[in-house]
Amino acid sequence: MYLDYAASTPMDPEVVNEMMFHLKGTFGNASSLHSYGQTAHQILEQSRENVALFLNAKPNEIYFTSSGTESDNLAIKGVVFKQKRTGGHIITSKIEHHAVFHTCQYLEKLGFDVTYLDVDKYGVVDLNELEDAITDETMLISIMFANNEIGTIEPIKEIGKIAKNHDIIFHTDAVQAFGKLPIFVGEMNIDLLSASAHKVYGPKGVGLLYIREKGEKLGSKKYVEPILHGGGHERGLRSSTENIPGIAGFSKAVELCRQNMSKEAKKLTGFRDHIIKEITENIEDVYLNGHPTQRLPNNVNLGFRYIEGESIVLSLNEEGIAVSTGSACSSKSLQPSHVLLSIGQKPEEAHGSLRITTGRFTTEDDIEYFLEKIPPVITRLREMSPLKKGRNYMFNKKNLKPQFH
Repeated sequence: MYLDYAASTPMDPEVVNEMMFHLKGTFGNASSLHSYGQTAHQILEQSRENVALFLNAKPNEIYFTSSGTESDNLAIKGVVFKQKRTGGHIITSKIEHHAVFHTCQYLEKLGFDVTYLDVDKYGVVDLNELEDAITDETMLISIMFANNEIGTIEPIKEIGKIAKNHDIIFHTDAVQAFGKLPIFVGEMNIDLLSASAHKVYGPKGVGLLYIREKGEKLGSKKYVEPILHGGGHERGLRSSTENIPGIAGFSKAVELCRQNMSKEAKKLTGFRDHIIKEITENIEDVYLNGHPTQRLPNNVNLGFRYIEGESIVLSLNEEGIAVSTGSACSSKSLQPSHVLLSIGQKPEEAHGSLRITTGRFTTEDDIEYFLEKIPPVITRLREMSPLKKGRNYMFNKKNLKPQFH
């Protein structure tokens, strides 16, 4: 049973079929002038149009990359390197994905000034603090759309308005939000947006970067510098022969999201709220991480006191259930989550988190099986835990209520 959709999603069968068609037949280089190349080019541009429609953008504002990580790097480094100076100022938050967080730390070593905004106990950026952080040197604001660990949705439209009022470029890492939430790049004043195919039932190895072409900002080539140099693909901003089967698969995945997003959000929100209610009411010493309502429809992040999240993950895996402690990119690290520390948790609390994320193929039976299996897992681990002595946790099998002896 797979409940780790935030880490990666299984490919939708329709996406697989679309990719198989192009893996077998669309092998031409999209830059070639012959018919094979022009067929590939046509698929590339059709995919660009389809993805742009989902973002309420224009096709020439979509650039295909290899991943969300590459898109984040191209957006952030591309903007600051274009300034051709050091000492410029970037504003981001303390709970960003490592693709943004580590990129900003790298730029600090090159002489750029970075402000890492605090967040409240739910993981929400303070808009007043953002305003106060802006200086005459601020060239970029990069705040994620929704957090990959705790699911909190940031006030993106308001952040975009602040950036626009100060004539600052605004980038958002929307890897987790893309395909789950409506995104209107124009209304939200988003200049750059990163997304990834494998989070929306598409293939790994394909991402996108939206770059606003016109409006208050200059044309995209005038404020984003390429970080890959070569044959000048993707209109000179991302050199590398395009992965046509992967891009076509991404396009198909986006098409399916457009058709199903509203219905899926309703279903997944129901699963999310049911899991939160059942576990927090029936297991003692459990608390919700992230905002209680302004969160992704498929994200549940719970803290279990007196035990470590890794032990819960391994124990549930023995029951055939796949969950995680947080970001898949740092799940093997022994360090506590920087996201949980940033919302005010102590290291021992941060180590006790469990992330459950549902998706398109999750069923009610999956949820009930998970809710059946987790109480005895928690009981057994707490009985063995050295973190709390003198208390033996047991559960009533009928109503999952904890009893103490």
